[in-house]
Amino acid sequence: MGKPRTAIRNWAEYLALRTVASAMHCFDLRQNLGTADAVGSFYFRANPKRAARAERNLTLSFPDWPDDQIRSVAERSFQYMFRLFMVDAFVTPRLVTPATWQRYVRLGRVEPVLDRLVTGQPSIFISGHCGNWELLGFTLAVLGFPFPAVARPLDNPLINRWLMASRQARGLRILTKFGVMKELPELLKHNTSIGFVADQNAGDQGLFVPFFGRLASSYKSIGLLAIRYDVPIVAGVAHRISDDFEFRLDCTDVITPDDWTDQPDPLFYVTARYNLAMENMVRTHPDQYLWLHRRWKSRPKHEREGKPFPKRLRRKLEELPWMTQPELDRIVALSSDASHQEVGVR
Repeated sequence: MGKPRTAIRNWAEYLALRTVASAMHCFDLRQNLGTADAVGSFYFRANPKRAARAERNLTLSFPDWPDDQIRSVAERSFQYMFRLFMVDAFVTPRLVTPATWQRYVRLGRVEPVLDRLVTGQPSIFISGHCGNWELLGFTLAVLGFPFPAVARPLDNPLINRWLMASRQARGLRILTKFGVMKELPELLKHNTSIGFVADQNAGDQGLFVPFFGRLASSYKSIGLLAIRYDVPIVAGVAHRISDDFEFRLDCTDVITPDDWTDQPDPLFYVTARYNLAMENMVRTHPDQYLWLHRRWKSRPKHEREGKPFPKRLRRKLEELPWMTQPELDRIVALSSDASHQEVGVR
């Protein structure tokens, strides 16, 4: 449990963050990115438990990597995290405008995204905690295609209001996760697209599907909305492509109703496939993923109870068109080995 929230604590954190943000305006972008890298490396070395979690996640996700590569990518992911929070979050509204966005953002394979937006056809847009997920929605809003995005409010209400105002400066609307499911169906009914950061741990009651060779709890709501309202799921990412503020937007998959109609279990198929799309985003730039993120925290019931791998779940995995026998064997092996279940700091 964290420390209880008080007004004094909230104001202290808020004023400290505003002071840091103001101070960074005194230096150029590259200097600030270098400072963020230094802070990230310091945080990595000063927090061995969190560093160990990131390294463990990488080791299980890339079992063929040597130890030095694991540690290097883990540290760079911490640096990248601080680049996002110390620099990108503050400069995005100033740099990415209708007149200047082309200096900083390259459009890669985005035709499926723009086609849907231009024609006014609703979609469910998803990304993960990789690249710059904030920039992804912000850029689409700058291009004239704002849509609501679901986000968890920050614990500090003062910081939350400040950052929300920054996010919504170009028309991007943020919906808080709590109670939002009552509002999303109405948006889709009125041809409004919605966005999710979709790699959150969904708890013990989530739908467990593969993510980097391990079962990961995923929200059912994304697939249920897509199936219920017959709308595609579009997976996109904004990867940093230089040591400056330069990004490339790409669409990594489009999951349409035709794809899931004939599947034995449409919800399982859709949920597994959008997780595969996010996995492919991460594989392109693994150092731009938050490996500190507790993606595999919750475990399926058979693991919690120490029971054998369920035959029904094995059959569902075998029915996935992209599943291979070696990958299936690895998922079953890791699920059956309690030593791979996540432990450590919260």
